[in-house]
Amino acid sequence: MPAPTIAIIDYGVGNLRSVQKAFAAEGHEAIVTRDAGAIRESERVVLPGVGAFGAAIDTLRASGLESVTLDAAHSGRPFLGICVGMQLLFSEGEEMGRHRGLDLVPGRVLRFDEANLGPAARGVKVPQIGWNALRFTENGRQSGLFAGLENANDGAMVYFVHSYFCAPDSTDTVAATTDFIAPYCSAVARGTIYGVQFHPEKSGTVGLRILDNFARMPVPSPVPPSVLTPA
Repeated sequence: MPAPTIAIIDYGVGNLRSVQKAFAAEGHEAIVTRDAGAIRESERVVLPGVGAFGAAIDTLRASGLESVTLDAAHSGRPFLGICVGMQLLFSEGEEMGRHRGLDLVPGRVLRFDEANLGPAARGVKVPQIGWNALRFTENGRQSGLFAGLENANDGAMVYFVHSYFCAPDSTDTVAATTDFIAPYCSAVARGTIYGVQFHPEKSGTVGLRILDNFARMPVPSPVPPSVLTPA
């Protein structure tokens, strides 16, 4: 039986079927699975997520899928974190207390508030809900994730729902920024690991283009075996 093209990790958190349907709309096979073998054998892997960082990382660990998730991210296969799934890529999150993340992208996940962003955040209502623009960095343009969108006159518009933002230790990993209170990192690219804070499955033609770009990214041949010892 051939390996699935895209595995969407089902650890109990995220808009799983919506993401699957968005890939299908672009003609790509994606399975929603919690089977470690299927995740290891897939060509590309997606880590979705909604809600709070603390609850999401605890649920991922309780599901027994943290090890295979790290394996997939380190394997050289394209790996995409969506919304809270992007936040989990980071070293630490501060929502619902301080929690250790997957540490695939060095940095922290912080609240949109005055303590982190200064007086400009005073009185601003969070979460950020709605459409906002992406501004691509050179890293983002070279990543291939945003191919065909680089020349959007007013920035590619995508849909956000979040109260916390990612703050990478290095600007080299930033793939796109968005303005809300202040410019912040709304997408990352580090090797074959990608993350988007917005919901591509809810972002119309722009979001579908991003998912299509991800689904067309080259994969190692053959797909590498596990490189991490299971917990």
